[in-house]
Amino acid sequence: MKHIKKSKLIQIKQEFVNLNNTFLKLGVSVNDLEDECFKNPTKLLQKSSNYFWCFLPILFTFICILYQINLYNNLLNYFAGVRCIIPNNYIIWEATRPISDCNYCLNVSKPIILKNVSRNEFAPYAYTSKPVIVREAVLHWPAINIFNFIFFKNLYENTEGGYKSVDEECQFLHFKSNFICLRDVFSMSESRINNDKGEKSWYVGWGNCHNQILQEMRKYYPKPHFLPEDCEIPSKEYVFMGYDDGATMHLDFISRLMWQAQLKGSKKWILKPSPECDSICETLSFIVNPGDAVLIDTRVWYHQTIIKPGEFSLSITSEYG
Repeated sequence: MKHIKKSKLIQIKQEFVNLNNTFLKLGVSVNDLEDECFKNPTKLLQKSSNYFWCFLPILFTFICILYQINLYNNLLNYFAGVRCIIPNNYIIWEATRPISDCNYCLNVSKPIILKNVSRNEFAPYAYTSKPVIVREAVLHWPAINIFNFIFFKNLYENTEGGYKSVDEECQFLHFKSNFICLRDVFSMSESRINNDKGEKSWYVGWGNCHNQILQEMRKYYPKPHFLPEDCEIPSKEYVFMGYDDGATMHLDFISRLMWQAQLKGSKKWILKPSPECDSICETLSFIVNPGDAVLIDTRVWYHQTIIKPGEFSLSITSEYG
């Protein structure tokens, strides 16, 4: 699977989006797809039109088989020491995601841009699905000057269970890089760390759910001051850093809205509506600079990031709601 061409994967993803649309239009709910997959496929098919009786079993069985991708990935990681090119369960999430009503992207041609607003000024935009940039919102954070590659390398190497927490409890995102885990990232040569000429560029992200590491990180930044006072923040935050390509186009399967503070480097965001909204909504692009915060409903906007050539980018991300 790791040798599947990217174009083929995009085609497969689109086929599953189309298949998802077909099931839902036939009156099959997302819960039906998820709950009945292994229990009683016949019951699920009875909810569909008789016209599709002949080919739905084949298509639905294919969806059920893909639930086993998680097992495949675990075996691949164990025996070969590499990760599958298809993230665990991502195709299933894509295939069973709810169809968007497109209200989130109608008449949206650019992000809402605010200048370091107060909580009261931000309140009208706090829970919108329209992208928001708060310029210069985190310039006062000590993290802008303190966080860098060496800071996180030392933090994880000197914290018991730090690497293990990412491997077993959080999440490591290697994107287009060739790293297997966070320990690999912090084992890079100095020339590759600095993205010297001739070195392969890199960009990674990972979740922090180790209590001691989170406490140390949060010494250098507060919860964004403009967020609602009573909003819920999970005990998990992400770090994204590296060069060039940034994150590939994807959708986040998370529970809440997302905020991201850009600490170093400039980053270009590209937002695309979900496929069912392509014909009525626009693709957006914008740039965030060091000190800016961006808030995006990444559950409905497909998004990609690109780093300004030659710059090192570092940002932290969390959810709120």
